[in-house]
This record gives sequence, structure tokens and C-alpha cells, in this order.
Amino acid sequence: MNYRHEFHAGNFADVLKHALLVRALLYLRRKDKAFRYIDTHSGAGLYDLEGPEALRSGEARAGIERLRAATLSPAATELLAPYLDSVGAGNLYPGSPKIAQSLLRPQDKALCCELLPQAAADLRRVVGRDNRVKVIEIDGYQGLNAFVPPPERRGLVLIDPPFERRDDYERAYDSLAGALKKWPGGIFMIWQPVKEPDIADAFCREVGALAESLRIDMRVAAPGKGLGRTGLIVVNPPFVLEEEASVLLPDLTRILAQDDTARFWLERLGAAKPSSR
Repeated sequence: MNYRHEFHAGNFADVLKHALLVRALLYLRRKDKAFRYIDTHSGAGLYDLEGPEALRSGEARAGIERLRAATLSPAATELLAPYLDSVGAGNLYPGSPKIAQSLLRPQDKALCCELLPQAAADLRRVVGRDNRVKVIEIDGYQGLNAFVPPPERRGLVLIDPPFERRDDYERAYDSLAGALKKWPGGIFMIWQPVKEPDIADAFCREVGALAESLRIDMRVAAPGKGLGRTGLIVVNPPFVLEEEASVLLPDLTRILAQDDTARFWLERLGAAKPSSR
């Protein structure tokens, strides 16, 4: 695998993914009962935005750094505050396991799968000696079906592969379908880079046929060099997530736009027509 998140940490795709991940985790915190967070492709956990890779790509400058400096609507400011608090104001950008760790209560647990030995070792160092968080060196797709349903019976899974392998869509779908059979009430959040809209659309339709789902997409630039569009599919979405996304997407799209083709999509799969701006 050639993918290295050091080049992409804090970019517009991370902003969208992590902002909505935080909202979903905060929803789970509304009840006192424990929940479990499962991350299938965890990464190293912390990325230096002043490192040579990040500076070379410049993606964080067009992502999290723009957001930190932006003026937001009052409603978006309130919804984004927990995400920005989790990320902090420094040059080290946390990956999804570290963000989730910051939102765990004493009764909650996190299980982080990472196949690459060095990344898994880095992640263990980043999360520290926290008995709520376990890092396992395993293929995330295998881990997903091995570790659901969790003992808590409440929780969220982030499926976040780099989509470099030709079979990533197939493996993501098969793993999700298997996990849903074992844990039909779990919340599953699948990230995807929308490089070929027809393939992404077909994948979303297939996922929507499995269970109630919400599609959240954002485009910041026309197709061309580099990634210009990203999306999330949330299976069994928290009932507040669609409303919260409808507040966040206009501000995020405006702030992170790189050209005048920027727009967003918010669609309940297999049900209402999509909303786009």
C-alpha cells in the first residue's frame, strides 16, 4: 500500500468526516449506558501538520486551517465546537481514534484495528495507557466481523479504508453486510473518496438496500488533479444527524470551496430525493 495519511491529514475530507463522527459520538453519549467505538482502519493516530509531507501537499491549509480561521453561523459554531476542541489549535492533527478517545466516558470503550505494524505501534503510543482503548494489529475488515456485536450492544463503527485496492468497495460492502447481520442496531459510518461518481453512487445504492442510511457528500473542487469530493454513508444514522448535517454542510462547503463548483449532497438513501446546493 502506498497510501500515507501524513500527506492528507486535516484536509477537507478529514474535516467533514471527523466533524460528523464527533456529532454521532455525542449522540451516543446522551444515554448513560456504555457504548463501543470500533475503527477498522485506524492509522497512526496523530499527524504533524508542519511535517514535510503535510507542507508538501498543502491540504491541511485548505482544510482544518481554513476552518479554524473562518467565521461561521451561530448554529454551525455550536455544532462544530466539540470537533474543534478535540482537534485543538496546535500543529498535531489527531486521527479518528484519538478524536474518539477524547469523547469516551469512563464506561465507554474503543477498539482500533490497524494492519501496518509501525502505524499500530505509533497509535499505541498516541493513545497511551488508557484501559478504555485497545489497539489490535489486524486487517480491519476481518476485525469488524470478529468484534461485533460488542458486549455493550451500543456503538459506532468507522469504516475508513484508503480505497487504493481495487477490491476495497467489495470488501467494505461484504464486511458491512456481515456485520449488520450480527449487529443490526449498530451505527456504521463509511467514508469514501468520490473519484468516480458512478461507482460511488452504485456503492451507496447497495448500502442503502441493506439498511436505513444517510448519504452526506461534499465537493470542494471540480474533477481534476487530486481529490475534490468526499462522502460519508451512515447506516442506522442517529435521528439528529440529518438535521445537524443540514446546518453544517452550507458553512463547510462555503469555507472549504476551492472553486465555484463546490456543492453538497444530503440524501436519505432509498427514500427522499437528495438535497444539494
